[in-house]
Amino acid sequence: MNAPAPTPTSLAAIATRVEARLEEFLRPELRRWAEFDPELAAPMAEISRLVLAGGKRLRPAFCHWGFVGAGGDPADPMIVSAGAAFELMHAFALFHDDVMDDAASRRGNVTTHTVFAERHRDGGWLGEARRFGEGVAILVGDLAFVYSDMMMTGANAAAWGIWNELRIELNVGQVLDIMGSVRSERSRRRAEQICRYKSGKYTIERPLHLGAVLAAPDRAAELLPALSAYGLPLGDAFQMRDDVMGAFGDPTVTGKPVGGDLREGKPTPLMARAVERADAEQAGVLALVGRPGLTDEQVSRVQQVIVDTGALADLEDTIDRLTDEAVAAIAVAPITAEARDELVALAAYVSRRAV
Repeated sequence: MNAPAPTPTSLAAIATRVEARLEEFLRPELRRWAEFDPELAAPMAEISRLVLAGGKRLRPAFCHWGFVGAGGDPADPMIVSAGAAFELMHAFALFHDDVMDDAASRRGNVTTHTVFAERHRDGGWLGEARRFGEGVAILVGDLAFVYSDMMMTGANAAAWGIWNELRIELNVGQVLDIMGSVRSERSRRRAEQICRYKSGKYTIERPLHLGAVLAAPDRAAELLPALSAYGLPLGDAFQMRDDVMGAFGDPTVTGKPVGGDLREGKPTPLMARAVERADAEQAGVLALVGRPGLTDEQVSRVQQVIVDTGALADLEDTIDRLTDEAVAAIAVAPITAEARDELVALAAYVSRRAV
């Protein structure tokens, strides 16, 4: 693997503007509902706690450069609101994802369903603590989903069409992901389909599309295919890098448990490659993936098999190839030179990142 690419300076500037917009929007909402009933203060605060706790802000960045690339004014407040909408929509997905995966941590912090399950236990309340915590987290995620729509107020019809489609694609990808996990799906074709729909498209391709049609809806037929030629391969590379981190990432860096994807049995392109290449003994080790109570020692054995089969090296080569394909595509896209340069830098960053 190559050394991680430096973070593009534009990413920090875009993140700062989006975070300011999120705070501006969420602060009065939190106050409003806490005044209505103090019991709502803690659940509502979970949205701010997650959405402002960090994150790469990649979706706002790709949306921004799709907008600027199509001739949009970077000072237009609509593009900042659209970036904030992506962060709230992403928060919705994370709240629900943590429930589905029974994750204990997110971005180095305790997950919402875990916080409220513990509150239930401490209070000696009726019913099952786990179900209460999960119920609160699901409802908080639903609120984030509604708030993301509110941030899109004022967008044109073409943008709303893309916004709606990308949210359907995200949920379809999540359904395929959980079905693949429980069935120990190891087909490369299915793993790559899940990779694209649960993350890649809504992280890169669709944000680019949304930004472009916010700026120039009349140029959609020209812009969208050109942006897809960049966004689809780079989105796949992005999720494949996520899969590497999910299997090998340092929990002190990623904020997630070591070998999280291996413990959950995620149907990833990395696992598909390992299974394809494994001999009988190695296949027996890989069969441990997704089993309840997987120990650190078993995780380490699975990781070694992934390396020994050449699956990790092959996936790294695939990430490099897809990134090169994306960069070649954006070089001929009908967008501004500034946006093209920034998208090349972002391609290197998302494909080599360590978190």
